[in-house]
Amino acid sequence: MAGLAAAFGSGAMTNDIAGIKEADVILIIGSDTSEAHPVIGSRIKQAVRQGKSKLIVIDPKEINMAKYATIYARQRPGTDVAVLNGIMNVIIENGWYDKKFVEERCEGFEDLKSAVKNYTPEKVEKISGVPAQKIRDIAELFGKASVASLFYAMGITQHTTGVDNVISTANLQMLCGNLGVNGGGVNPLRGQSNVQGACDMGGLPVVFTSYQAVANQEVVDKFSKAWNRQLSSNPGLNMIKMLEGAGNGTLKALYVMGENPMLSDPDLTHVKKELENLDFLVVQDIFLTETAQLAHVVLPAASFAEKDGLFTNTERRAQRVRRVLNSPGQAREDWIIIQDIANAMGSDWNYKSAHDISQEICQLSPSYAGITWERVGDTGLQWPCPALDHPGTPFLHKGQFTRGKGLMKGIEFKEPAELPDEEYPFVLTTGRVLQQFHTGTMTRKTQGLNNLAGPMVMISVDDAEQLGISNGETVKVSSRRGAIETPAFVTKRIGKGTIYIPFHYKEAAANILTNPVFDPVASIPEYKACSAKVSKIAM
Repeated sequence: MAGLAAAFGSGAMTNDIAGIKEADVILIIGSDTSEAHPVIGSRIKQAVRQGKSKLIVIDPKEINMAKYATIYARQRPGTDVAVLNGIMNVIIENGWYDKKFVEERCEGFEDLKSAVKNYTPEKVEKISGVPAQKIRDIAELFGKASVASLFYAMGITQHTTGVDNVISTANLQMLCGNLGVNGGGVNPLRGQSNVQGACDMGGLPVVFTSYQAVANQEVVDKFSKAWNRQLSSNPGLNMIKMLEGAGNGTLKALYVMGENPMLSDPDLTHVKKELENLDFLVVQDIFLTETAQLAHVVLPAASFAEKDGLFTNTERRAQRVRRVLNSPGQAREDWIIIQDIANAMGSDWNYKSAHDISQEICQLSPSYAGITWERVGDTGLQWPCPALDHPGTPFLHKGQFTRGKGLMKGIEFKEPAELPDEEYPFVLTTGRVLQQFHTGTMTRKTQGLNNLAGPMVMISVDDAEQLGISNGETVKVSSRRGAIETPAFVTKRIGKGTIYIPFHYKEAAANILTNPVFDPVASIPEYKACSAKVSKIAM
């Protein structure tokens, strides 16, 4: 995976937002774009309505973006590898792939070709529910495009096969020569403000800033010298391992910043037990979240409008944020709180401002070396920006991949960890709505937004009729982890056998139901597919 991360921007969009309009074809898979990423959703709509772009949407729900699509396909949740393999099968069989690009810039083509050969449109239809002819139509439209872009979000990554899904999107774009060109690319959409920046700054257990590996002794020596501390080359724990450690007693204390696992993590009943088993829980946030209510100490932090610094968005663009308000009460900027704690523990940090920290970032982070406050201006700069005279990089991999040749890899389809059965006959998938943001820490404080969008379970008309459920009726939704009660939203926008619940709402928390199983490489939970049942509530 190290080679894949290097080749495809460590989870960042390979291309920029401005280039969206240059695509002849845009494929959205596993992203309810206009709900979860409305700015990019608007750009895609503009490219379709006002430009030359044609849109393909593949999603278990008939999302709003499907209205703008030339082709919409509804797959069974968790079958993305099969669908993508089927598309590549048809593209290769008909010779629609970019032979020159594959030969000159890629390796592993024979492995890919051998793997997808078995995924005929008819076989994929049996696995995914997408009609064979629709697989052929998608393959022809996408494979014949001069430039095609691909966008995905958590509908691709939040599976036990999330890494397989991501590799499959990369396979398709390499196959069709859509990398290293304006308007193309593999474009994962980040789920929250500055998630990209947090990862860029080492907010992952295996890297320092700019994805410099903790396992690389030269990198460790570099940071040890800069910080005047001998650092370890052992990777840290990810969130899953931290919670496991909290539960079994090997992890005694946890410091949570700007995260709300008591609403965002799977199997919340178990998460609560793990957090309550800690000797010491610290939460640093702007509101008293569900997680903060369990904390021994709550540290009040400044909001985005009360701080200076850099945010980096989904297209790798670092932008200045400037303080326009004073923080209320005892709230302070995160870096000040952290520095005070470090010094209280015996350290000697002496940062005077966020600007001081940004200068250190430039010195230690190669991809940010040219991104100074003085250069960022009003429009920002996109990494990699390795020098003060570098203009930034709108799209990656022009001419060559970071690893040299792009690695194609044959991927076999695997089912989700939990499948429907007689007791739990539905596939539950989760996601977001436009009116609420993540765990609702900010948006649920606004009654107008609550009036616009509240808890619900989306269920097909056929399933609702079979169960005798009316639109708006409060129903019970259960899984092997627990149960919630929530209003039914009966609609033709979702297929028979699938239900959908937005995860924002503590009063009907979808993650009470979700399955705490994880991708073996990336440790991302399988939020997008577990078995469930829907029941009428006895009066």
